Amino acid sequence: MLRRLVPVAALVAAFVTVPLSPAPPIMAADLGKTALAAGVSRTGAQVPSSTALEYGNNGNSWSTTITVPGATYVKVHFAPLKLVGDDYLTVSSPSGRETYTYYNDRTKGSPFTVHGQPGFAAMSIDGDTAVVTLHATAPRDAKSLSRQGYGVRVTRYDRGFGSAEFSANNPTTMSVCGNDARKDVVCYQTSHPVEYTRSNAVARQLVDGIGSCTAWRVGNTNRMLTNAHCVDNATDLRASEFQFDYQCATCGGNNPRTGTKVSGQDLIRTSSLQDLDYTLFSVTNFDTIRQYGTLYLDVREPTAGERIYIAGHGDIKPKRMSIYEDTEGGATCKIDVASSGVNTGYRCDSSGGNSGSPVLAGSSHKVIALHHLGGCPNWGTRISLVYNEIRGDIDNTSSEDPAQITLQPSSGNTSPGGSVNAAVQASTSVTFSASGLPSGVTASFNPPSGQSSTLTISTAASTPPGTYVVTVTGGGMSATYTLTVGGAACPNMKVTKSGNLSSGGSQYQPDGSFFQAAAGVHQACLTGPPSANFDVYLQKWNGSTWPVVAQGTSAGANETFSYNGTAGYYRYQVKSVTGGGQYTLGYNAP
Repeated sequence: MLRRLVPVAALVAAFVTVPLSPAPPIMAADLGKTALAAGVSRTGAQVPSSTALEYGNNGNSWSTTITVPGATYVKVHFAPLKLVGDDYLTVSSPSGRETYTYYNDRTKGSPFTVHGQPGFAAMSIDGDTAVVTLHATAPRDAKSLSRQGYGVRVTRYDRGFGSAEFSANNPTTMSVCGNDARKDVVCYQTSHPVEYTRSNAVARQLVDGIGSCTAWRVGNTNRMLTNAHCVDNATDLRASEFQFDYQCATCGGNNPRTGTKVSGQDLIRTSSLQDLDYTLFSVTNFDTIRQYGTLYLDVREPTAGERIYIAGHGDIKPKRMSIYEDTEGGATCKIDVASSGVNTGYRCDSSGGNSGSPVLAGSSHKVIALHHLGGCPNWGTRISLVYNEIRGDIDNTSSEDPAQITLQPSSGNTSPGGSVNAAVQASTSVTFSASGLPSGVTASFNPPSGQSSTLTISTAASTPPGTYVVTVTGGGMSATYTLTVGGAACPNMKVTKSGNLSSGGSQYQPDGSFFQAAAGVHQACLTGPPSANFDVYLQKWNGSTWPVVAQGTSAGANETFSYNGTAGYYRYQVKSVTGGGQYTLGYNAP
């Protein structure tokens, strides 16, 4: 359902909208109106919409909320934006766990997809609710802007199926061979750390907002692989988004992380379902997914009986792993048919949505086949055949050949007194140690030596909030872990905002916008990384510019000040003089 417009919390609720009667959700009987390629699992349905969001007379943000009870995601489509200057649009979850930002110039904002119509679609929001907000960066004349057609229009939204509706629209194929032995990938973080680490390079693919496949990074550059029957042309690629780290935080916990979403960019090479059934492509915002690692190709022929495993996104669920054929601790997945046409066969479990999953060899932990067909045995294109066609398009030189240590994840957050964990992988057997720990913080490794371990960093209740770089070493190799300790860094402040600055960078708060205040005393408190020098400035709108009226510019990253000001519009600028990292800004306004 489409709710009526509501104001953003703590902002003045004045805006204009032109809602039409919302279209009902598309049911199973209507799904034939939207085509998906054969073999792509149907993840959701499209819902037409025509809701305008315009500038208001008061405040600086105006919002509308789209809620579809029971939906697993909401993906909002827009007509072309018409905004003033650096004003912007956000699409977010109600809690702010996910937020995507868009400008008139879409190269400045978050990833997006295009779907053969004017405008674009935002990245999907996990869950059943998406909040769309128009933000002004300075006071605006709403009446004049409305006459000129400024604002944004929602033209459609896609809503994800729940499990029952997914099953109803995706008849079961014979891909689970016997008992379904798949488990959340995190279940294997300790018992199979290498397999767990390799699975991080695997992403869920959302096809045109309504279909589901699996894709994964290959090699050292911006390259990914999936099946051609999932995406076989540039148009379909630009309409696809890819979600990394969509996996449960605890084994069997049904608590998936949001992870990182990017969109398709360039189609590099493809081979049809009737041939090798692969598509090689690149993605936008590549630097944001480097943290999840990559996979390499084992360019040899499979051998009957050799151990394999598969990571993927079957049944629209968070990422799961097939390591065993029927029961946990029983027979491991293996190659049953080494070669049949272009394929290799196995009884490793899969299901709708697993199309495009990597089949990895247990001996090398590299990809030996590209999964694309079910049938028990299930089938994957032999990767040696794919490599023969794409070898000039990828860098398949394993970065693991040189001695190195890797951490997954390489950063984490905790409150004082809490702890964080990371999987540690070394290319050779070493004894692990950690340095750079702040006062009261300890690090332990379990086991303390070997090629694989689990790092636990435990903080004390007295650990100062801030961002710290911990160095893990062993055998002359090293890797860094970024630890962020939260907490009440600025107590007794009514508003708290956080951000992350690069060295020399700056940000405006609240959330890139401004606030209205009465005459009285402003109080501000900034905390940042111990190794950085951050400053904070209070600025007041004078009708044309934002002059500074108060500031905190001492050495270091922690600043406080108060200012007795007149009524008007204000904003804060947080600026890095040297160094970078996360900060917290707390403030009180009259």
